[in-house]
Amino acid sequence: MKISDRDMLDRKLYFKELLRMQGELVKLQDWVQHEKKKVVVIFEGRDSAGKGGVIKRITQRLNPRVCRVAALPAPNERERTQWYFQRYVTHLPAGGEIVLFDRSWYNRAGVERVMGFCTDEQYEEFFHSVPEFERMLVRSGTILLKYWFSITDEEQQFRFTMRIHDPLKQWKLSPMDVEARSRWEQYTKAKETMLERTHIPEAPWWVVEAVDKKRARLNCISHLLDQIPYHDVSHVPVVLPPRVRNPDYHRGPVPKEMYVPAKY
Repeated sequence: MKISDRDMLDRKLYFKELLRMQGELVKLQDWVQHEKKKVVVIFEGRDSAGKGGVIKRITQRLNPRVCRVAALPAPNERERTQWYFQRYVTHLPAGGEIVLFDRSWYNRAGVERVMGFCTDEQYEEFFHSVPEFERMLVRSGTILLKYWFSITDEEQQFRFTMRIHDPLKQWKLSPMDVEARSRWEQYTKAKETMLERTHIPEAPWWVVEAVDKKRARLNCISHLLDQIPYHDVSHVPVVLPPRVRNPDYHRGPVPKEMYVPAKY
C-alpha cells in the first residue's frame, strides 16, 4: 500500500535532520582519517529499494578520497574463475578509508541464486565461507555494517512504473530488474535464507523499513552514526598566507573563443 501524503515526513524536518547528520558524517570522516580506521558499509535490498538514495546522501558532503562507493558490475569471464570474494577484496578500505558497497558479495545469495548464475554447490560454499570471511575482516580491525532495505511488493511496482515513465530514471531499470520483478517470491525466500544464515554477532544484519524514502535515509544514517564510536578531532586553525605579489607579473589575455558561451 502506498503511504499517504499525511504520513510523509515533513520536508523541512527532513532537510534539517539530514543536514545535521551530514555534519556528523564529516566528523566521522575526520575521526576515521585521524585514527586510521577501516569502515565497510554494505547496502543490500531489492531493486529500487533506495540503496542508491541513502548512499548519495551519505557521500554528498564527504571527501571522495576518504569515502568511496564500490558498485561492481557483473563478473567477467576471468573473475568467474577466481575465488568468489577476490574481486571484492580489492575494494576493501585501507586505514583512514570508508567504503560503501552498493550491493556486495551477497549477490551470490540473491540474484545469482534466483537467476541460476551459481550452482547449488557454490551457493552452499558461500554460506559456509561468508561468516568466516566477515569475521576475518572484523578481527583485522574493519568496522563492518550490513543493511537490508525492505520495501513492499506494491511499493516496488510503483517505483518501477515511475522509472518506466520518467526519462531521467529509465536508465535505472535494467532487463535484469524487469525479470526480477516477476520473481518476487523467489527473492523473498532467498532474502530470508540469507538473513538467517549470515546474521552473526560479529556482523549482524540491520533491516531498514524503506517504503518512505526520506525516513529510511534518516533512520539508516542515524543508526550508522550510532554504531561507530567516533568523536570530534581537533584541527590546527588554517591561516592563509599573504598573497605574494611580483611587480613583473602580468596576466596575459585569454582568447575570446576559449570562453564557454554565457547562455545564462
